[in-house]
Amino acid sequence: MPLDPLAKRFLAMTAAASPADRSRPSAQDRPQDRIQERRQALAKLMQFVRADVTVAAGIDGLLPGPAGDISYRLYAPANATDDLLPGFVFFHGGGMVAGSIETHDRVCAALAQTTGCRLISVDYRLAPEHKFPAAIEDAIAATRWVSEQATSLGIDAAKLVVGGDSAGATLGAVVCQHALQTNGPVIALQCLICPVLDFDEPSPSRQAFAENHLLDKATIDADLADYLSGGAELSDPRISPLRANDLAGLPAAIVHTAEFDPMRDEGNAYARKLMAAGVTVEHICHDGMIHNFHAMGAILPQGKLVLLQIGEQVRRMVG
Repeated sequence: MPLDPLAKRFLAMTAAASPADRSRPSAQDRPQDRIQERRQALAKLMQFVRADVTVAAGIDGLLPGPAGDISYRLYAPANATDDLLPGFVFFHGGGMVAGSIETHDRVCAALAQTTGCRLISVDYRLAPEHKFPAAIEDAIAATRWVSEQATSLGIDAAKLVVGGDSAGATLGAVVCQHALQTNGPVIALQCLICPVLDFDEPSPSRQAFAENHLLDKATIDADLADYLSGGAELSDPRISPLRANDLAGLPAAIVHTAEFDPMRDEGNAYARKLMAAGVTVEHICHDGMIHNFHAMGAILPQGKLVLLQIGEQVRRMVG
């Protein structure tokens, strides 16, 4: 299908408002300025979230991490009782260098309501201040803590969902693979939204949509350079979860990809690889959509609909 007309209009407006060549910063640009600009750009983009659901306010807290306390925000569906509910450990996107529990507040609140889960949004450490594998270590620690403290959080530990969007979905996939390899914690379902899953081999979609499709190659390359230290192997499954040799035994998966997303092919390939390994998978590639469309419901109607769709899938798959 062609690019959605509303998405096309948004991309045209974004291109008109962007610098002529973002891949070549001037000699006066400082790394901290570039990082701050990246973070501000994502925060601005995330203001387009709209879900049309009633939500409960989040409650902030701290959980123990490998390098100190990790901030989190706990959401509950509106009118939730004291009964134990399924839990959803959510990791925000942003290329491992941007994003926070604040930028993804509306997405997380909406997902808590649509899924019927108590959702924990995790403020993991970001690069370049904290290089790989700091974010992964935080994600693993947060998931283990939620599982161990499930009852006190009002969560049924047997119904734990782990996932996120974009680079947060990378973390979700890595956490699920790590839990399988280390015999815990028990994860019932993984939910991957526009996941970033392979840096080892450029896919046709990464090449086809390298420019003018919201998440461009220059941004992806800059994020990766900020995230990784020298000597990191791009085929490492912690960086490229698609490259894991054996996916058998992983939790059931919900995978949402977008037709005009550079990350489309790797998300589609991961869904196929999971199914080939015997994992239950519900995968939808959304026609005409772009990366991060799920967080753009104010301008893309499909962005609102997909959050409701994910809610229906989670409720059905975890009970």
